Amino acid sequence: MLKNINKKIILFFIILSILVLFIVYIFNLYQIKELNNILETTTNYEEQKNIIANYSNLYKDYNIKISLGLAVVVILFGVIISRTALKPIERIIKSAENFRKNDGRRIRFLSDGAKNEDDIDEFALILSEMTDKLQDNLNEVSRQKNQMETILLHMNDGVIAFDLDGNIIHINLAAKEFLGLDNNTKTFSDVFSNYNDINMERLIYLENWTSSSKTISVEDRTYNLFFAPYRNEDERPNGIIVVIQDVTEHMKLDSMRKQFVADVSHELKTPITSILGYSQTLQENEVDDETREKFLGRISTEAERMSALVSDLLILSRYDTAKMQAEKQEFDLGEVVKDVFESQQFEMEKKNLTGECLVTANVPSVYADKVGIQRVVLNIINNAIKYTPDGGSVNVYVGFVYTDAYIKVIDTGIGIPEDEIPRIFERFYRVDKARTREMGGTGLGLSIVKEILKQNNGRIDVKSEVDKGTEVVIRIPTKQSSEKNTQKEKVEE
Repeated sequence: MLKNINKKIILFFIILSILVLFIVYIFNLYQIKELNNILETTTNYEEQKNIIANYSNLYKDYNIKISLGLAVVVILFGVIISRTALKPIERIIKSAENFRKNDGRRIRFLSDGAKNEDDIDEFALILSEMTDKLQDNLNEVSRQKNQMETILLHMNDGVIAFDLDGNIIHINLAAKEFLGLDNNTKTFSDVFSNYNDINMERLIYLENWTSSSKTISVEDRTYNLFFAPYRNEDERPNGIIVVIQDVTEHMKLDSMRKQFVADVSHELKTPITSILGYSQTLQENEVDDETREKFLGRISTEAERMSALVSDLLILSRYDTAKMQAEKQEFDLGEVVKDVFESQQFEMEKKNLTGECLVTANVPSVYADKVGIQRVVLNIINNAIKYTPDGGSVNVYVGFVYTDAYIKVIDTGIGIPEDEIPRIFERFYRVDKARTREMGGTGLGLSIVKEILKQNNGRIDVKSEVDKGTEVVIRIPTKQSSEKNTQKEKVEE
Protein backbone atom coordinates (compact mmCIF):
# COMPACT_ATOMS: atom_id res chain seq x y z
CA MET A 1 0.00 0.00 0.00
CA LEU A 2 2.86 2.37 0.90
CA LYS A 3 4.49 1.69 -2.48
CA ASN A 4 1.28 2.69 -4.21
CA ILE A 5 1.26 5.98 -2.30
CA ASN A 6 4.89 6.64 -3.29
CA LYS A 7 4.08 5.93 -6.92
CA LYS A 8 1.16 8.34 -6.80
CA ILE A 9 3.35 11.07 -5.30
CA ILE A 10 6.03 10.54 -7.99
CA LEU A 11 3.35 10.65 -10.66
CA PHE A 12 2.05 13.88 -9.14
CA PHE A 13 5.52 15.51 -9.35
CA ILE A 14 5.96 14.31 -12.94
CA ILE A 15 2.66 15.90 -13.92
CA LEU A 16 3.61 19.05 -12.02
CA SER A 17 6.96 19.18 -13.83
CA ILE A 18 5.30 18.70 -17.22
CA LEU A 19 2.89 21.47 -16.38
CA VAL A 20 5.72 23.85 -15.43
CA LEU A 21 7.69 22.93 -18.57
CA PHE A 22 4.60 23.58 -20.62
CA ILE A 23 4.32 27.04 -19.06
CA VAL A 24 8.03 27.66 -19.83
CA TYR A 25 7.43 26.51 -23.40
CA ILE A 26 4.51 28.94 -23.80
CA PHE A 27 6.66 31.71 -22.30
CA ASN A 28 9.46 30.93 -24.80
CA LEU A 29 7.05 30.96 -27.71
CA TYR A 30 5.83 34.34 -26.57
CA GLN A 31 9.41 35.67 -26.35
CA ILE A 32 10.28 34.25 -29.77
CA LYS A 33 7.24 35.95 -31.22
CA GLU A 34 8.33 39.25 -29.63
CA LEU A 35 11.86 38.77 -30.99
CA ASN A 36 10.49 38.09 -34.46
CA ASN A 37 8.44 41.31 -34.37
CA ILE A 38 11.53 43.27 -33.33
CA LEU A 39 13.67 41.75 -36.07
CA GLU A 40 11.07 42.59 -38.71
CA THR A 41 11.40 46.30 -37.83
CA THR A 42 15.20 46.21 -38.06
CA THR A 43 17.10 45.90 -41.39
CA ASN A 44 20.64 46.21 -40.12
CA TYR A 45 22.27 42.80 -39.92
CA GLU A 46 24.67 43.73 -37.12
CA GLU A 47 21.87 45.21 -35.10
CA GLN A 48 19.75 42.08 -35.61
CA LYS A 49 22.69 39.92 -34.54
CA ASN A 50 23.11 41.91 -31.35
CA ILE A 51 19.40 41.73 -30.56
CA ILE A 52 19.43 37.93 -31.04
CA ALA A 53 22.48 37.56 -28.77
CA ASN A 54 20.89 39.65 -26.04
CA TYR A 55 17.62 37.67 -26.19
CA SER A 56 19.57 34.40 -26.19
CA ASN A 57 21.41 35.37 -23.01
CA LEU A 58 18.16 36.57 -21.48
CA TYR A 59 16.42 33.22 -22.32
CA LYS A 60 19.26 31.31 -20.79
CA ASP A 61 19.01 33.33 -17.56
CA TYR A 62 15.23 32.87 -17.52
CA ASN A 63 15.46 29.09 -18.14
CA ILE A 64 18.13 28.64 -15.48
CA LYS A 65 16.15 30.64 -12.94
CA ILE A 66 12.92 28.85 -13.82
CA SER A 67 14.61 25.43 -13.63
CA LEU A 68 16.22 26.24 -10.30
CA GLY A 69 12.96 27.61 -9.00
CA LEU A 70 11.13 24.50 -10.20
CA ALA A 71 13.71 22.27 -8.51
CA VAL A 72 13.46 24.22 -5.27
CA VAL A 73 9.65 24.12 -5.36
CA VAL A 74 9.61 20.39 -6.10
CA ILE A 75 12.09 19.63 -3.31
CA LEU A 76 10.28 21.80 -0.80
CA PHE A 77 6.93 20.43 -1.82
CA GLY A 78 8.23 16.84 -1.53
CA VAL A 79 9.70 17.49 1.91
CA ILE A 80 6.48 19.07 3.10
CA ILE A 81 4.35 16.20 1.77
CA SER A 82 6.75 13.64 3.22
CA ARG A 83 6.67 15.24 6.65
CA THR A 84 3.03 16.21 6.80
CA ALA A 85 1.37 13.28 5.07
CA LEU A 86 3.61 10.46 4.00
CA LYS A 87 5.32 9.68 7.32
CA PRO A 88 2.08 9.62 9.39
CA ILE A 89 0.47 7.53 6.66
CA GLU A 90 3.48 5.24 6.74
CA ARG A 91 3.12 4.86 10.51
CA ILE A 92 -0.61 4.15 10.14
CA ILE A 93 0.11 1.52 7.51
CA LYS A 94 2.76 -0.13 9.70
CA SER A 95 0.33 -0.18 12.61
CA ALA A 96 -2.32 -1.77 10.42
CA GLU A 97 0.19 -4.36 9.23
CA ASN A 98 1.13 -5.17 12.83
CA PHE A 99 -2.53 -5.52 13.71
CA ARG A 100 -3.08 -7.77 10.71
CA LYS A 101 -0.18 -9.93 11.84
CA ASN A 102 -1.73 -9.89 15.34
CA ASP A 103 1.62 -9.32 17.05
CA GLY A 104 -0.03 -7.23 19.76
CA ARG A 105 2.32 -4.22 19.33
CA ARG A 106 1.38 -0.56 18.90
CA ILE A 107 3.25 1.97 16.72
CA ARG A 108 3.85 5.44 18.23
CA PHE A 109 2.26 7.78 15.70
CA LEU A 110 3.35 11.17 16.94
CA SER A 111 6.73 12.45 15.85
CA ASP A 112 9.46 12.43 18.47
CA GLY A 113 9.43 15.68 20.40
CA ALA A 114 6.13 16.83 18.89
CA LYS A 115 4.12 18.94 21.26
CA ASN A 116 0.94 19.31 19.23
CA GLU A 117 -0.99 16.81 17.22
CA ASP A 118 -1.92 17.53 13.64
CA ASP A 119 -5.00 16.07 11.96
CA ILE A 120 -3.25 12.92 10.74
CA ASP A 121 -1.61 12.28 14.10
CA GLU A 122 -4.98 12.71 15.79
CA PHE A 123 -6.53 10.32 13.32
CA ALA A 124 -3.66 7.89 13.92
CA LEU A 125 -4.22 8.08 17.68
CA ILE A 126 -7.93 7.39 17.24
CA LEU A 127 -7.12 4.48 14.96
CA SER A 128 -4.70 3.13 17.57
CA GLU A 129 -7.36 3.32 20.27
CA MET A 130 -9.89 1.65 17.98
CA THR A 131 -7.31 -1.05 17.24
CA ASP A 132 -6.83 -1.69 20.95
CA LYS A 133 -10.57 -1.91 21.55
CA LEU A 134 -11.04 -4.16 18.56
CA GLN A 135 -8.24 -6.40 19.76
CA ASP A 136 -9.80 -6.57 23.23
CA ASN A 137 -13.16 -7.45 21.68
CA LEU A 138 -11.58 -10.13 19.54
CA ASN A 139 -9.79 -11.57 22.58
CA GLU A 140 -13.07 -11.63 24.51
CA VAL A 141 -14.90 -13.28 21.61
CA SER A 142 -12.09 -15.83 21.31
CA ARG A 143 -12.22 -16.52 25.05
CA GLN A 144 -15.99 -16.99 25.02
CA LYS A 145 -15.71 -19.19 21.94
CA ASN A 146 -13.13 -21.40 23.66
CA GLN A 147 -15.27 -21.59 26.79
CA MET A 148 -18.35 -22.54 24.77
CA GLU A 149 -16.44 -25.17 22.80
CA THR A 150 -15.05 -26.65 26.03
CA ILE A 151 -18.52 -26.77 27.59
CA LEU A 152 -20.08 -28.35 24.51
CA LEU A 153 -17.20 -30.80 24.17
CA HIS A 154 -17.66 -32.16 27.68
CA MET A 155 -21.45 -32.10 27.83
CA ASN A 156 -23.22 -35.37 28.52
CA ASP A 157 -25.82 -34.37 25.95
CA GLY A 158 -24.99 -34.41 22.25
CA VAL A 159 -25.03 -31.10 20.34
CA ILE A 160 -24.91 -30.60 16.57
CA ALA A 161 -25.15 -27.19 14.85
CA PHE A 162 -26.02 -26.90 11.15
CA ASP A 163 -25.90 -23.85 8.89
CA LEU A 164 -28.69 -22.95 6.50
CA ASP A 165 -27.25 -25.25 3.81
CA GLY A 166 -27.32 -28.21 6.20
CA ASN A 167 -23.56 -28.36 6.72
CA ILE A 168 -22.25 -29.29 10.17
CA ILE A 169 -20.55 -26.29 11.76
CA HIS A 170 -20.13 -27.87 15.21
CA ILE A 171 -20.52 -31.33 16.72
CA ASN A 172 -19.35 -32.64 20.09
CA LEU A 173 -18.08 -36.09 21.05
CA ALA A 174 -21.31 -37.11 22.78
CA ALA A 175 -23.30 -36.60 19.56
CA LYS A 176 -20.82 -38.69 17.58
CA GLU A 177 -20.97 -41.50 20.13
CA PHE A 178 -24.77 -41.43 20.45
CA LEU A 179 -25.48 -41.57 16.71
CA GLY A 180 -22.40 -43.54 15.65
CA LEU A 181 -21.04 -40.74 13.45
CA ASP A 182 -17.53 -40.42 12.05
CA ASN A 183 -15.46 -37.66 10.43
CA ASN A 184 -17.04 -38.38 7.04
CA THR A 185 -20.41 -37.14 8.29
CA LYS A 186 -20.72 -33.60 6.96
CA THR A 187 -24.39 -32.67 6.45
CA PHE A 188 -27.86 -32.84 8.00
CA SER A 189 -28.93 -35.50 5.51
CA ASP A 190 -25.89 -37.62 6.40
CA VAL A 191 -26.85 -37.58 10.09
CA PHE A 192 -30.58 -38.24 9.68
CA SER A 193 -30.61 -40.21 6.43
CA ASN A 194 -32.42 -43.12 8.14
CA TYR A 195 -35.28 -40.94 9.41
CA ASN A 196 -37.56 -39.79 6.61
CA ASP A 197 -39.77 -37.71 8.92
CA ILE A 198 -36.88 -35.47 10.03
CA ASN A 199 -36.70 -32.69 7.45
CA MET A 200 -34.54 -29.60 7.93
CA GLU A 201 -36.67 -27.26 5.81
CA ARG A 202 -39.77 -28.21 7.75
CA LEU A 203 -37.99 -27.68 11.07
CA ILE A 204 -36.73 -24.22 10.11
CA TYR A 205 -39.54 -22.67 8.05
CA LEU A 206 -42.77 -24.23 9.31
CA GLU A 207 -43.30 -22.33 12.54
CA ASN A 208 -46.63 -24.01 13.18
CA TRP A 209 -45.20 -27.51 12.98
CA THR A 210 -46.72 -29.55 15.79
CA SER A 211 -43.48 -30.85 17.25
CA SER A 212 -39.85 -29.78 17.64
CA SER A 213 -38.66 -32.98 19.27
CA LYS A 214 -38.46 -36.63 18.36
CA THR A 215 -37.54 -39.89 20.05
CA ILE A 216 -35.35 -42.30 18.12
CA SER A 217 -33.67 -45.64 18.84
CA VAL A 218 -30.09 -46.45 17.90
CA GLU A 219 -29.25 -50.08 18.54
CA ASP A 220 -30.30 -50.68 22.17
CA ARG A 221 -30.33 -47.01 23.23
CA THR A 222 -33.13 -44.45 23.15
CA TYR A 223 -32.53 -40.74 22.44
CA ASN A 224 -34.65 -37.60 22.54
CA LEU A 225 -33.84 -35.07 19.81
CA PHE A 226 -34.67 -31.39 20.37
CA PHE A 227 -34.54 -29.11 17.32
CA ALA A 228 -33.99 -25.38 17.82
CA PRO A 229 -33.75 -23.13 14.72
CA TYR A 230 -31.62 -20.02 15.27
CA ARG A 231 -31.75 -16.69 13.43
CA ASN A 232 -29.33 -13.96 12.39
CA GLU A 233 -29.44 -10.23 13.28
CA ASP A 234 -32.12 -9.69 10.62
CA GLU A 235 -34.35 -12.31 12.23
CA ARG A 236 -33.95 -14.57 9.24
CA PRO A 237 -33.34 -18.33 9.59
CA ASN A 238 -29.62 -19.02 9.82
CA GLY A 239 -29.47 -22.70 10.74
CA ILE A 240 -30.56 -25.23 13.33
CA ILE A 241 -29.18 -26.73 16.54
CA VAL A 242 -29.98 -30.31 17.57
CA VAL A 243 -29.64 -31.37 21.22
CA ILE A 244 -29.50 -35.14 21.79
CA GLN A 245 -30.32 -36.63 25.20
CA ASP A 246 -29.80 -40.26 26.14
CA VAL A 247 -33.07 -41.26 27.84
CA THR A 248 -32.47 -45.00 27.87
CA GLU A 249 -32.21 -45.21 31.65
CA HIS A 250 -35.20 -42.88 32.09
CA MET A 251 -37.25 -45.11 29.83
CA LYS A 252 -36.17 -48.21 31.74
CA LEU A 253 -36.93 -46.58 35.09
CA ASP A 254 -40.31 -45.42 33.85
CA SER A 255 -41.08 -48.91 32.58
CA MET A 256 -39.93 -50.39 35.90
CA ARG A 257 -42.08 -47.91 37.79
CA LYS A 258 -45.15 -48.82 35.79
CA GLN A 259 -44.37 -52.51 36.17
CA PHE A 260 -43.82 -52.03 39.90
CA VAL A 261 -47.20 -50.34 40.33
CA ALA A 262 -48.85 -53.14 38.34
CA ASP A 263 -47.05 -55.83 40.38
CA VAL A 264 -47.93 -54.24 43.71
CA SER A 265 -51.55 -53.92 42.64
CA HIS A 266 -51.61 -57.55 41.55
CA GLU A 267 -49.87 -58.82 44.69
CA LEU A 268 -52.24 -56.94 46.96
CA LYS A 269 -55.33 -57.75 44.94
CA THR A 270 -54.92 -61.52 45.36
CA PRO A 271 -54.96 -61.62 49.21
CA ILE A 272 -57.56 -58.87 49.42
CA THR A 273 -59.85 -60.80 47.08
CA SER A 274 -59.42 -63.93 49.18
CA ILE A 275 -60.08 -62.07 52.42
CA LEU A 276 -63.19 -60.39 51.00
CA GLY A 277 -64.48 -63.66 49.59
CA TYR A 278 -64.09 -65.64 52.80
CA SER A 279 -65.37 -62.83 55.04
CA GLN A 280 -68.47 -62.27 52.89
CA THR A 281 -69.19 -66.00 52.90
CA LEU A 282 -68.99 -66.03 56.69
CA GLN A 283 -71.28 -63.00 56.91
CA GLU A 284 -73.91 -64.10 54.40
CA ASN A 285 -74.07 -67.84 55.02
CA GLU A 286 -74.34 -70.09 58.01
CA VAL A 287 -71.40 -72.46 58.09
CA ASP A 288 -70.35 -75.13 60.51
CA ASP A 289 -67.52 -74.63 62.98
CA GLU A 290 -65.01 -76.61 60.93
CA THR A 291 -65.65 -74.51 57.82
CA ARG A 292 -65.56 -71.32 59.85
CA GLU A 293 -62.18 -72.26 61.32
CA LYS A 294 -60.91 -73.12 57.85
CA PHE A 295 -62.08 -69.80 56.37
CA LEU A 296 -60.70 -67.81 59.30
CA GLY A 297 -57.38 -69.62 58.88
CA ARG A 298 -57.26 -68.65 55.19
CA ILE A 299 -58.17 -65.07 56.06
CA SER A 300 -55.39 -64.99 58.64
CA THR A 301 -52.89 -66.49 56.15
CA GLU A 302 -53.76 -63.97 53.46
CA ALA A 303 -53.62 -61.11 55.97
CA GLU A 304 -50.18 -62.25 57.10
CA ARG A 305 -49.08 -62.49 53.51
CA MET A 306 -50.35 -58.97 52.82
CA SER A 307 -48.70 -57.70 56.00
CA ALA A 308 -45.38 -59.25 54.95
CA LEU A 309 -45.71 -57.69 51.51
CA VAL A 310 -46.41 -54.24 52.95
CA SER A 311 -43.54 -54.63 55.41
CA ASP A 312 -41.12 -55.52 52.61
CA LEU A 313 -42.36 -52.59 50.54
CA LEU A 314 -41.76 -50.22 53.45
CA ILE A 315 -38.23 -51.56 53.91
CA LEU A 316 -37.45 -51.10 50.22
CA SER A 317 -38.95 -47.63 50.28
CA ARG A 318 -36.71 -46.64 53.19
CA TYR A 319 -33.65 -47.90 51.37
CA ASP A 320 -34.69 -46.11 48.18
CA THR A 321 -35.14 -42.78 49.98
CA ALA A 322 -32.00 -43.30 52.12
CA LYS A 323 -34.11 -43.01 55.27
CA MET A 324 -32.90 -46.33 56.63
CA GLN A 325 -29.37 -45.65 57.84
CA ALA A 326 -27.45 -48.77 58.69
CA GLU A 327 -26.17 -48.90 62.27
CA LYS A 328 -22.83 -50.53 61.58
CA GLN A 329 -20.91 -52.40 64.22
CA GLU A 330 -18.12 -54.91 64.55
CA PHE A 331 -19.26 -58.51 64.88
CA ASP A 332 -18.28 -62.11 64.25
CA LEU A 333 -19.83 -63.16 60.94
CA GLY A 334 -19.35 -66.86 61.65
CA GLU A 335 -21.41 -66.68 64.85
CA VAL A 336 -24.22 -64.77 63.13
CA VAL A 337 -24.43 -67.31 60.30
CA LYS A 338 -24.41 -70.24 62.71
CA ASP A 339 -27.27 -68.72 64.74
CA VAL A 340 -29.36 -68.17 61.62
CA PHE A 341 -28.65 -71.69 60.33
CA GLU A 342 -29.65 -73.23 63.66
CA SER A 343 -32.90 -71.22 63.66
CA GLN A 344 -33.86 -72.98 60.41
CA GLN A 345 -33.21 -76.52 61.62
CA PHE A 346 -36.91 -77.15 62.28
CA GLU A 347 -37.76 -76.21 58.65
CA MET A 348 -35.01 -78.51 57.38
CA GLU A 349 -36.22 -81.41 59.50
CA LYS A 350 -39.77 -81.05 58.14
CA LYS A 351 -38.37 -81.71 54.65
CA ASN A 352 -35.78 -84.26 55.76
CA LEU A 353 -32.96 -82.04 54.53
CA THR A 354 -29.37 -82.61 55.56
CA GLY A 355 -26.62 -80.03 55.86
CA GLU A 356 -24.21 -78.23 58.11
CA CYS A 357 -22.70 -74.81 58.74
CA LEU A 358 -18.89 -74.72 58.69
CA VAL A 359 -16.51 -71.84 59.37
CA THR A 360 -13.57 -72.78 57.16
CA ALA A 361 -11.02 -70.24 58.42
CA ASN A 362 -10.24 -67.72 61.11
CA VAL A 363 -12.53 -65.07 59.67
CA PRO A 364 -11.72 -61.47 60.75
CA SER A 365 -14.51 -59.42 62.24
CA VAL A 366 -16.70 -57.49 59.84
CA TYR A 367 -17.97 -53.95 60.27
CA ALA A 368 -21.51 -53.77 58.93
CA ASP A 369 -25.21 -53.57 59.74
CA LYS A 370 -25.59 -56.69 61.87
CA VAL A 371 -29.40 -56.78 61.70
CA GLY A 372 -29.33 -56.26 57.94
CA ILE A 373 -26.72 -59.04 57.42
CA GLN A 374 -28.81 -61.39 59.57
CA ARG A 375 -31.77 -60.65 57.32
CA VAL A 376 -29.67 -61.34 54.22
CA VAL A 377 -28.39 -64.69 55.54
CA LEU A 378 -31.87 -65.69 56.71
CA ASN A 379 -33.39 -64.89 53.31
CA ILE A 380 -30.78 -66.87 51.34
CA ILE A 381 -30.88 -69.93 53.65
CA ASN A 382 -34.68 -69.83 53.78
CA ASN A 383 -34.85 -69.73 49.95
CA ALA A 384 -32.45 -72.69 49.75
CA ILE A 385 -34.68 -74.69 52.08
CA LYS A 386 -37.89 -73.71 50.26
CA TYR A 387 -36.68 -74.70 46.81
CA THR A 388 -34.87 -77.89 47.77
CA PRO A 389 -37.00 -81.05 47.43
CA ASP A 390 -37.44 -83.45 50.35
CA GLY A 391 -34.33 -85.46 51.09
CA GLY A 392 -31.94 -82.90 49.61
CA SER A 393 -29.18 -80.94 51.31
CA VAL A 394 -28.35 -77.35 52.23
CA ASN A 395 -24.78 -76.54 53.31
CA VAL A 396 -23.41 -73.22 54.50
CA TYR A 397 -19.73 -72.20 54.60
CA VAL A 398 -18.12 -69.09 56.09
CA GLY A 399 -14.59 -68.12 55.08
CA PHE A 400 -12.15 -65.35 54.26
CA VAL A 401 -10.56 -64.40 50.91
CA TYR A 402 -8.23 -61.39 50.47
CA THR A 403 -10.04 -58.49 52.17
CA ASP A 404 -13.55 -60.00 52.16
CA ALA A 405 -15.38 -62.40 54.38
CA TYR A 406 -17.74 -64.65 52.47
CA ILE A 407 -20.82 -66.78 53.06
CA LYS A 408 -21.46 -69.62 50.64
CA VAL A 409 -24.84 -71.39 50.57
CA ILE A 410 -25.05 -74.53 48.42
CA ASP A 411 -28.27 -76.49 47.93
CA THR A 412 -29.47 -79.37 45.78
CA GLY A 413 -32.72 -77.66 44.87
CA ILE A 414 -34.64 -77.10 41.66
CA GLY A 415 -32.15 -74.54 40.37
CA ILE A 416 -32.62 -71.40 38.26
CA PRO A 417 -32.40 -71.18 34.44
CA GLU A 418 -29.18 -69.42 33.47
CA ASP A 419 -30.91 -66.71 31.41
CA GLU A 420 -33.10 -65.75 34.39
CA ILE A 421 -30.33 -65.37 36.98
CA PRO A 422 -29.67 -61.66 36.16
CA ARG A 423 -33.35 -60.86 36.86
CA ILE A 424 -33.89 -62.61 40.19
CA PHE A 425 -33.00 -59.41 42.09
CA GLU A 426 -35.73 -57.41 40.34
CA ARG A 427 -38.71 -56.54 42.48
CA PHE A 428 -41.59 -59.02 42.21
CA TYR A 429 -39.70 -61.12 39.71
CA ARG A 430 -40.29 -64.84 40.20
CA VAL A 431 -38.86 -67.76 38.28
CA ASP A 432 -41.90 -69.88 39.09
CA LYS A 433 -44.69 -67.50 40.04
CA ALA A 434 -47.32 -70.06 41.01
CA ARG A 435 -44.96 -72.08 43.19
CA THR A 436 -43.52 -69.00 44.86
CA ARG A 437 -46.98 -67.79 45.88
CA GLU A 438 -47.85 -71.20 47.27
CA MET A 439 -44.73 -71.01 49.45
CA GLY A 440 -45.67 -67.57 50.71
CA GLY A 441 -43.00 -65.50 49.01
CA THR A 442 -43.55 -61.80 48.32
CA GLY A 443 -41.08 -61.54 45.43
CA LEU A 444 -39.18 -58.79 47.27
CA GLY A 445 -36.76 -60.80 49.40
CA LEU A 446 -33.80 -60.77 47.00
CA SER A 447 -34.41 -57.11 46.18
CA ILE A 448 -34.05 -56.31 49.87
CA VAL A 449 -30.92 -58.49 50.04
CA LYS A 450 -29.36 -56.52 47.21
CA GLU A 451 -30.16 -53.17 48.83
CA ILE A 452 -28.76 -54.23 52.22
CA LEU A 453 -25.51 -55.51 50.68
CA LYS A 454 -25.21 -52.35 48.60
CA GLN A 455 -25.43 -50.22 51.73
CA ASN A 456 -22.76 -52.35 53.41
CA ASN A 457 -20.40 -52.37 50.39
CA GLY A 458 -21.05 -56.06 49.89
CA ARG A 459 -22.02 -58.07 46.85
CA ILE A 460 -23.75 -61.30 45.90
CA ASP A 461 -23.08 -63.83 43.13
CA VAL A 462 -25.35 -66.67 42.04
CA LYS A 463 -24.52 -69.83 40.10
CA SER A 464 -27.23 -72.32 39.33
CA GLU A 465 -28.22 -75.23 37.15
CA VAL A 466 -31.76 -76.48 36.67
CA ASP A 467 -32.56 -79.62 38.72
CA LYS A 468 -29.01 -79.69 40.13
CA GLY A 469 -28.98 -76.89 42.67
CA THR A 470 -27.83 -73.37 43.37
CA GLU A 471 -24.70 -71.78 44.85
CA VAL A 472 -24.97 -68.32 46.38
CA VAL A 473 -21.85 -66.43 47.51
CA ILE A 474 -22.14 -63.31 49.64
CA ARG A 475 -19.04 -61.13 50.18
CA ILE A 476 -18.73 -58.55 52.96
CA PRO A 477 -15.66 -56.36 53.59
CA THR A 478 -13.85 -57.02 56.86
CA LYS A 479 -13.36 -54.29 59.45
CA GLN A 480 -9.76 -53.70 58.36
CA SER A 481 -10.80 -53.36 54.73
CA SER A 482 -13.66 -50.99 55.65
CA GLU A 483 -11.31 -48.73 57.62
CA LYS A 484 -8.89 -48.52 54.67
CA ASN A 485 -11.74 -47.58 52.32
CA THR A 486 -12.97 -44.93 54.75
CA GLN A 487 -9.52 -43.38 55.03
CA LYS A 488 -9.15 -43.42 51.24
CA GLU A 489 -12.49 -41.63 50.81
CA LYS A 490 -11.44 -38.96 53.32
CA VAL A 491 -8.16 -38.38 51.49
CA GLU A 492 -9.97 -38.06 48.14
CA GLU A 493 -12.39 -35.54 49.67
